[in-house]
Amino acid sequence: MNGPEIHIEFAPELGLFVPHARRRGVTPAGTDGSSTLGHVVESLGVPLTEVGALVVDGREVPFSHIPAAGESVRVRAVERPQRVPGAPLRFLLDVHLGTLARRMRLLGVDTAYESTDIGDPALAARSAAERRVLLSRDRGLLHRRELWAGGFVYSTQPDDQLRDVLGRFAPELKPWSRCTACNGLLAEATKEQVADQLESGTERSYDVFAQCGECGRAYWKGAHHDRLETVVERALAEFGA
Repeated sequence: MNGPEIHIEFAPELGLFVPHARRRGVTPAGTDGSSTLGHVVESLGVPLTEVGALVVDGREVPFSHIPAAGESVRVRAVERPQRVPGAPLRFLLDVHLGTLARRMRLLGVDTAYESTDIGDPALAARSAAERRVLLSRDRGLLHRRELWAGGFVYSTQPDDQLRDVLGRFAPELKPWSRCTACNGLLAEATKEQVADQLESGTERSYDVFAQCGECGRAYWKGAHHDRLETVVERALAEFGA
């Protein structure tokens, strides 16, 4: 860009997205004189989903601001907890976040998940159509204009991913209320209602069941319950309030 030069500083939390040379202090950046400040920030690598505010010469400006020569720009990270307009708070996760999706559903958070790669345009369109916050580790996906709202998942570890999302968006937690397979709502069920899904040992050992109203899957406190209970207890202890 050969237009006006500005001076820009990124919050430390955004260092992941910018070159090393821009991770410390103020650096110069060229503009073309017509592109918005939001576009300039994105062109330097930062998805706008991760930007909390743009501050020019001490005053907050919208992403649509056209930068002028010599302006000093501070790019802030999103504040936590981040408030997303509209209700209820719902999420959409891409194909790479299956474990995170199941854990969010375990906690009762409305979480849609694409188990196959349907492509960035389709994911962004679904986010907009269903007003879901799209979570992804794909930076390019989070740059798409169609997105209703989105967030970058910073870690590759499911435990850290869950803490990051719960800390950032503060969704209401209702553990054991959703199907981890399809996101449908669970309801109490009798042993007779789910008998066709039970092996003889399970049928003899358990008396409390739930069933998904969407896919019909049955749930009970089986061999993996203690591990799942640990996930739930940790989340409630830190984020339940």
